[in-house]
Amino acid sequence: MPTTQSRATRWGIVATGGIAHSFARDLALVPGAELAAVASRSVDRAAAFADEFGGARAYASADELAADPDIDVVYVASPHALHLTHARPALEAGKAVLCEKALTLNLADAETMVGLARKHGVFLMEAMWMACNPVIRALREGLAAGRFGEPRQLHADLGFVVDRPADDRLLDPALGGGALLDMGIYPLTFAHLMLGEAEALAGTAVLSPAGVDLDVAIAGRYARGAVAALTASMTSTSPRAATIATTTGLVEVPAPFHHPSYVVFTPTDGEPQRIDGAERPIGSGLGTEAAEVQRCLAEGLTESPLVPHAQTLTLMRQMDELRAQIGVSYPGEDAPGRAT
Repeated sequence: MPTTQSRATRWGIVATGGIAHSFARDLALVPGAELAAVASRSVDRAAAFADEFGGARAYASADELAADPDIDVVYVASPHALHLTHARPALEAGKAVLCEKALTLNLADAETMVGLARKHGVFLMEAMWMACNPVIRALREGLAAGRFGEPRQLHADLGFVVDRPADDRLLDPALGGGALLDMGIYPLTFAHLMLGEAEALAGTAVLSPAGVDLDVAIAGRYARGAVAALTASMTSTSPRAATIATTTGLVEVPAPFHHPSYVVFTPTDGEPQRIDGAERPIGSGLGTEAAEVQRCLAEGLTESPLVPHAQTLTLMRQMDELRAQIGVSYPGEDAPGRAT
């Protein structure tokens, strides 16, 4: 839905978990943004969330929120398995959607969501805040321009200890739990942004008794002979950093690499050079992706050039293929990485 300069962009949020709280805090810092409504399976939780963030309207379902004529954009913050269910009514109501990553459980569902957005002519973006980060954008642009040499080897890692009950969404296969969709998507996307689309990926993993991937390692081959080593973990305190070795030096992205405040490039036999973004992130960085959504809406776009649909679908396809390799499937799939 297009927006104008005469009024705020009115946001609705579906789900009230940790990421929804972080997003709402950042949204309050975004110029021209207004949190207008929130939905949860429990209207009491929705009301408590709404009161915490300025008295927005509270709804007991995504369908009720989508029917609100005063909402411009719906941010879907529920577990992966519910993304398509919660985005569908908003897209069918002609509302823009910002949907948490991974966009869905698998490629088939992602293609369905993108197809709905295109059918109804509305904006859809995966909430890959890393791609909107000003430092990541500066690094990507610098690599593309050849300022740091030709990239040859990329390493990226993201992980932390998940000490939670067995029915937590991160450990529940029915909700898309596992290291790949929650953590591994960041190293995979980082490699895609910096090296282009992968030519080949090979994965290995350690699975829980419930069949959830706890630790994942991925080897990738990319264009012009570049290679990548990517890891994700739910059992260890990992470095959460990234490096890119090039023909003329080393790029170091300090932890947390998926939303860095700076990057360092050290030329071979040269002095370290600090790389900053063109502007500072809004809040923790989630506000920056919200601002990107509003920019796109103001320009009448149906997808963001920073997180285009083709990129989202490519990453979903890669994760399907990796799940097939490591033997992870979700309820309702007839084989690992294959949707029914």
